[in-house]
Amino acid sequence: MDARLIFYFILLFGLLFWPGAADPVEDKQALLDFVNSIPHSRYLNWNQTCPVCDCWTGVTCNSDKTRIIAVRLPGVGFQGRIPPNTLSRLSALQILSLRSNGLTGPFPSDFANLRNLSFLYLQFNKFYGPLPSDFSVWRNLTIINLSFNAFNGSIPSSLSNLTQLTALNLANNSLSGEIPDLQLPNLQQLNLANNSLVGTVPKSLQKFPNLAFSGNSVSFPNSPPPIIAVSPPSPQPFHGSRNVKKLGESTLLGIIIGGCVLGFLSIATLLILFCSKREGDDGFVGKSQKGERSPEKAVQGNQDRNNRLVFFEGCNYAFDLEDLLRASAEVLGKGTFGTSYKAVLEDAITVVVKRLKELSVGKKEFEQQMELVGSIRHENVAELRAYYFSKDEKLMVYDYYTQGSVSALLHGRRGEERVPLDWDTRLRIAIGAARGIAYIHAESGGKLVHGNIKSSNIFLNSQNYGCVSDLGLAALMSPVAPPISRAAGYRAPEVLDTRKATQASDVYSYGVLLLELLTGKSPVHATGGDEVVHLVRWVHSVVREEWTAEVFDVELMRYPNIEEEMVGMLQIAMACVVRMPEQRPKMPDVVKMLEDIRRLDTGDRQSTETKSESSTPTPQQLPRAGGGMESSSVQQ
Repeated sequence: MDARLIFYFILLFGLLFWPGAADPVEDKQALLDFVNSIPHSRYLNWNQTCPVCDCWTGVTCNSDKTRIIAVRLPGVGFQGRIPPNTLSRLSALQILSLRSNGLTGPFPSDFANLRNLSFLYLQFNKFYGPLPSDFSVWRNLTIINLSFNAFNGSIPSSLSNLTQLTALNLANNSLSGEIPDLQLPNLQQLNLANNSLVGTVPKSLQKFPNLAFSGNSVSFPNSPPPIIAVSPPSPQPFHGSRNVKKLGESTLLGIIIGGCVLGFLSIATLLILFCSKREGDDGFVGKSQKGERSPEKAVQGNQDRNNRLVFFEGCNYAFDLEDLLRASAEVLGKGTFGTSYKAVLEDAITVVVKRLKELSVGKKEFEQQMELVGSIRHENVAELRAYYFSKDEKLMVYDYYTQGSVSALLHGRRGEERVPLDWDTRLRIAIGAARGIAYIHAESGGKLVHGNIKSSNIFLNSQNYGCVSDLGLAALMSPVAPPISRAAGYRAPEVLDTRKATQASDVYSYGVLLLELLTGKSPVHATGGDEVVHLVRWVHSVVREEWTAEVFDVELMRYPNIEEEMVGMLQIAMACVVRMPEQRPKMPDVVKMLEDIRRLDTGDRQSTETKSESSTPTPQQLPRAGGGMESSSVQQ
């Protein structure tokens, strides 16, 4: 009996104090004490009712949610000194980023309690005074960035104790004295530029480029002596007017030659700058494939002080424009309204940044549309996380979907090594996208239009259902002429101006997407030579000629007993792409019809499995092509 009581006591104790059952109470209170004691301009959703590990902006917990291990709050608008005995109570903290704020005062002495700190980012603040004399208390430090502050005094030699340090940035401060001999075996990045350092660069740091030490009065051992301007020769005794004349001519000739050289160099420099700007027009605002742009110059050059990255409520991201400017960027694709980039930010946070082009509205109209788009919350609509507007840049920030777009899944790498997109996934994509579009059409009093539905704007969410992105841009852009391109293949016949898309034209574009899922073909594709085939016309011609089996993607032929479902989706697609807008179904009706197919897929599959796997749908099961059919191909 005693053993049983002990067992029950242990069980009760475990239920009450199981680590995953509650927030890290002490760490949570430390953050609340911090944020309630310092002014800040950006809203933070930190409150007692919301779980700190699940929804607090900029906060990351460990796997069992017992401790806070990362606080990332760049660009929040903090002003003044860091309140003592607040952040320093986060003894398990590994990452601290307070970049691009207005923090001031000396380096917080109580940060010595953060013994597990590995990444420290305090750049672009107003800290002053000497650096900590003993860095050995942070033996786990891997990255230190204290640049663009007002720290003074010497560089502590105790930095040599940080054997795991890989990056050290102390640039643009007021540090003085000689550079210590930092024996740091893992150091890969160093920047001490624009301080007041003197002396010789120690041997341990000579592997780094000269730019790491520019703006200081330092030299390298065994390096050539610095170039010093030579003063004019002192006056010589007068030996007659002829010598004076020769000296004058020589001096004059030197001045002329020097002026020509300087003029040539100035013109060459301007040409280089102009060409560099032209080359960078197609690059991202940060580190692009063509090189790295200085973040401080980018911020000063492109960021209006009144224009900041605007986040929407509920967004847990904690980065600012500087992050985007200096992020490594990979081009994902160039679309109708701009170029999309995969941006890998600090600590491996990955987002998609869309850089808009040819905007036809001003800042007020743009912001109003972004607020409307950003307010939409649905599992099948990709959330707009943030946006940025300035004269030179218009950016939109979304989550990154690891599986890529439906276009990439359908058309990428067709061959022996390709993993086909199976039928169940295609059906989920269709249903999810339809639900998302139907939700969009119900917003703003039933008047909101997507305007750019295509497979490259559809992604797979965590349940492998379609998720619609790039919402609401058509109304903001300059009119785009309908070229013969893949994007043009989604455009309804009545849409001549992309700004005048309607819900009915969205339905048409969605119908093209369904045909794309069924056929595996692009909306506009070449068949060889000069012939370009429009998918809708091609499907109409195949159905009209009663060659039904030719419609479906050969990759779907390996899946048995799905013919009825494919025919059902084909019927829905054909209804969506009829020429007359008023004859197309509404998106809620499309959702219902597709969900009926899903019930076929899950509920009645067993009955269909008794049918012959070689059975094919009859032409009578398919919708007939409407009147006034166009040719199945057009000349490019």
